[in-house]
Amino acid sequence: MSKNIVVLGSINVDTTYHVERFPQPGETISAKSKSSAPGGKGANQAVAAARSGAKTAFIGAVGADSEGEYMLEALKDNDVDIRHIATDKLHGTGTAAVTLDANGQNDIMIYGGANQAMTTDVLDGVEDVLKDANFLIAQFETPQEVTLEAFKMAKKYDVTTILNPAPAHEIIPELLHYTDVIAPNESECALLTGIEITDEASMQKSAEYFREQGVKHLLITLGSKGVYYSTPTASGHVPAFKVKAVDTTAAGDTFIGALSSQLEDDLSNVADALVYAQRASSLTVQQMGAMPSIPTADKIKAALAE
Repeated sequence: MSKNIVVLGSINVDTTYHVERFPQPGETISAKSKSSAPGGKGANQAVAAARSGAKTAFIGAVGADSEGEYMLEALKDNDVDIRHIATDKLHGTGTAAVTLDANGQNDIMIYGGANQAMTTDVLDGVEDVLKDANFLIAQFETPQEVTLEAFKMAKKYDVTTILNPAPAHEIIPELLHYTDVIAPNESECALLTGIEITDEASMQKSAEYFREQGVKHLLITLGSKGVYYSTPTASGHVPAFKVKAVDTTAAGDTFIGALSSQLEDDLSNVADALVYAQRASSLTVQQMGAMPSIPTADKIKAALAE
């Protein structure tokens, strides 16, 4: 049975500059090419969930501009329910400037625009999608105050909440009380807990830290080293698939969205769901662009069968 996913998050138009290497401070270099594509952590996660067969709805905001229209069409084309995306007449649609080097590594600068200007008004009427949801996913490219209110609403309907604390910064402590699953990468995890991720013991210590804050489930993405998971009943490590990365831009977002499409609400199948999510992410990094690189369920299952 397909999952019902609601994503609260950011919507950006990504402009990518392709370079041999990153410039040094004060240095001017030439880009080999430039391309634009739909993106934003929230939008990418929603599309990843939808392409893996989940019924997906989005809560967010765009500007009253051509970029906003472009992003609404992109989400609609991917079968994402856009009824709860507000149009902000005072702020532009979010944008990201991505610098991508020859090794597939990136630097990203984000203009928040309508994403950062979002208020709790965007949550008016969202009960119609929350009441049937399995998961509500949020990130940190939109205001935490809005996420907190959304997570509180989700708990009224027994919806499992997933927080992807990226980009990492200080968390409103109360938000963790309403978070069921937290999914940082290793540097984000270290920033949030003060515990440097060096080995399994440090990851277990991080899980204990979050459990003390009220978060039962921790997933730490470790890049090419895979992902660590800790739940109240199990912990372990799922290795990454070895591939040649050409663009890592939407890897983490694909992971979160694909994972949510497979997870049981109580995370009882977390190890299997993580293998699926890792495979999805490994396919994403082999393609250019954020949203365009996100694979469908058929492609992921075919790759898993190889």
